[in-house]
Amino acid sequence: MSEAAFSVRVQAEPFDMAAESARLSAGRTDVGAVVTFTGLCRADIAADGAPLSALVLEHYPGMAEEEMQRLLEEARGRWPLQGASIIHRHGRITPGEHIVLVVTASAHREAAFEAAAFLMDWLKTSAPFWKKEERADGGDWVEARDKDDAAAARWL
Repeated sequence: MSEAAFSVRVQAEPFDMAAESARLSAGRTDVGAVVTFTGLCRADIAADGAPLSALVLEHYPGMAEEEMQRLLEEARGRWPLQGASIIHRHGRITPGEHIVLVVTASAHREAAFEAAAFLMDWLKTSAPFWKKEERADGGDWVEARDKDDAAAARWL
């Protein structure tokens, strides 16, 4: 199994979901399942009726990639993966744009699904990313949510 089949990236630019998925399965006969999760920016409406204009995502450079790599290595230790990619964007992202991509490849679907869920649950809670919601009436930083912590805790 090639180390190139495992990668993490933090970038401002949009990513190509299909290309990332294909990269993990092209020419491979040992891959039986590829699972992808793509998080998108929603046009949420605040309690006061103000629509979301954009999310501004900030990260701690170097530390974000290090934590993403640590999570990827933990997933590799838990499930028999043939490949996995995590891409997280930063900067200003408008509704409908992609924010995050997790792709896992394994011989069997259960491992690919579980590894993808594990990576997303922990990415939400442990990687140093911060979101600010922009609205016409101003903006607020998004607080950590108890339900995200509960989702990650199921893997302990």
